[in-house]
Amino acid sequence: MNVVTPAKADLRFTTDVKRNTAHLYDKVKKVIPEVEWPVYAPLIDRINQLKKQKNAVILGHNYMTPEIFHCVADITGDSLALARSATKTDADIIVMAGVHFMAETAKLLNPSKKVLIPDTGAGCTLAESVTAEDVRKLKEQYPGVPVVTYVNTSAEVKAESDICCTSGNAVEIVNGLGVPRVIMLPDEYLALNTAKVVKPEIITWKGRCVVHEQFSPADIQNLRATNPGVVVLAHPECSPEVIAVSDYAGSTAGMIDYVAKHRPPKVVLVTECSMSDNVAADFPELDFVKPCNLCPFMKKIELANILHALEAEETEVHIDPAIAVKARVSVERMLNGWKPGA
Repeated sequence: MNVVTPAKADLRFTTDVKRNTAHLYDKVKKVIPEVEWPVYAPLIDRINQLKKQKNAVILGHNYMTPEIFHCVADITGDSLALARSATKTDADIIVMAGVHFMAETAKLLNPSKKVLIPDTGAGCTLAESVTAEDVRKLKEQYPGVPVVTYVNTSAEVKAESDICCTSGNAVEIVNGLGVPRVIMLPDEYLALNTAKVVKPEIITWKGRCVVHEQFSPADIQNLRATNPGVVVLAHPECSPEVIAVSDYAGSTAGMIDYVAKHRPPKVVLVTECSMSDNVAADFPELDFVKPCNLCPFMKKIELANILHALEAEETEVHIDPAIAVKARVSVERMLNGWKPGA
């Protein structure tokens, strides 16, 4: 989606814009060069003005670039945090600075609100790896076995599932079901890593994340060799082999908590590249080594198309009402706690 910023917007780097955004640049100056700020600042200032005018809120995933994450997003976090926050906002408009399944989840939890995604091409390899028909066939093959679906899926897939999970609560969700066996999809690596620490047997699916599947044990070994003493934090969408040679495995929120608690002098986050910049802005005294694998879908979200989404109030997310009713159940079960038969 190629976006042209509306001509009516005055996007010069004026004295007023500089003054209005100075406190924001102070937050990100370690990760955004000063020479780039005059390009970002007018967009940031205009977006923040429009949010107030339109009673809009921007949800920013941890993989957004720093000028979005720290400068225009009102609520930030991983998929679980954004899902929970989406149920609490009193805004009339929600703009999802993230990928399409996240915008759908926000719409499921806020059916009466206008939910916008700045670029409809911001998809996800995991979400595209499984269909509603795939889930129906699995349920026929394994009758009575609960389907635990990662939130990185379409509303149609969620509608065929029993309960959702995120990388941050997968272990809790699977163990909490109190059953001997579950189907967990679509991320094969998340399911395999979860299987190592839960009681139920897990039936997996062959989905992979385009970012996390690229990391290998050799990458971790090279990071350690070139950065003595580095602490390696890995996302559970990485392979079990990568997790085995890392110091900690957890969701993006879990990684941030680890950094905040332990303050490792030198650390690498084995996940999407922009997250290192976002965490580094909060902990400027630490040395962040960046293994820089970018998510091409997350990077479709930019300040320019966020501004366009707010100016034109497009592109709005719509979900078939019949699908939404069923999909909402699986998300709400995740948020509220649920056991089969309860």
